[in-house]
Amino acid sequence: MDDCLFCRIVAGEIPSRQVYADDTAIAFLDINPWHVGHSLVIPRRHVADLTSDATALTEIAPAISATASLLIDRLGADGLNLLSSTGATAGQEVFHFHVHLVPRYAHRPGLRELMVREPGIDLDRVYAQLIQQD
Repeated sequence: MDDCLFCRIVAGEIPSRQVYADDTAIAFLDINPWHVGHSLVIPRRHVADLTSDATALTEIAPAISATASLLIDRLGADGLNLLSSTGATAGQEVFHFHVHLVPRYAHRPGLRELMVREPGIDLDRVYAQLIQQD
């Protein structure tokens, strides 16, 4: 879809800090993160939301799992939240199905609430940490 932000990211028309990719999905850092490492996992094909295609979640499940492991292993997250909104009323802003993976850190107790943004996150530093070669 020409007017879909995420389809344009998949096509390489809009840059992203991609941290994972496979044949069916990509994951990239959210440009306005709630916490360090906040990433989005999206299907490569356009699917409007979770309820638009019964296979979409299953299709991106391996990417969700791989990205979650990456966030925990490379950033030292103690846990993470998985969130997907369907429809404007639920807070969906980009109408291309996506899953938020939000790392959580025990040493940041003041940031217990999911939707409170952590100030001063350096996306380039986080990106470099996630894509480092072993």
